[in-house]
Amino acid sequence: QVQLVESGGGLVQPGGSLRLSCVASGFTLDDYSIGWFRQAPGSKREGVGCISDRDDVTYYADSVKGRFTISRDNANNVAYLEMNSLVPEDTAVYYCATAEGVDPLRLPLSWRLERDYEYWGQGTQVTVSS
Repeated sequence: QVQLVESGGGLVQPGGSLRLSCVASGFTLDDYSIGWFRQAPGSKREGVGCISDRDDVTYYADSVKGRFTISRDNANNVAYLEMNSLVPEDTAVYYCATAEGVDPLRLPLSWRLERDYEYWGQGTQVTVSS
């Protein structure tokens, strides 16, 4: 079975922090770029960021740059999204996804393209509210 499972979501106050995990099973994450996406109520799903499959180069949406950090632990088949200085606008269901064989030279322009991602998790809810 091939699965991606997100965890770590929950309720957090504005200004707080949260770390999401994405655990892969049935395949090894080291062969894939990993993207994080989110979908707020009534909104389209949008890209949060991405980490490459080779050199761990990261890319972020302007809305989260400087606040969120993506990392990976290939030995344990886990990717992370660390979120700091959270604001209510960050409230959304967060998804991780994997993309195989993406040219790292194209990632700066293509990391937001959902069609490049083969596997998707079910999402984890993050709610930022006082």
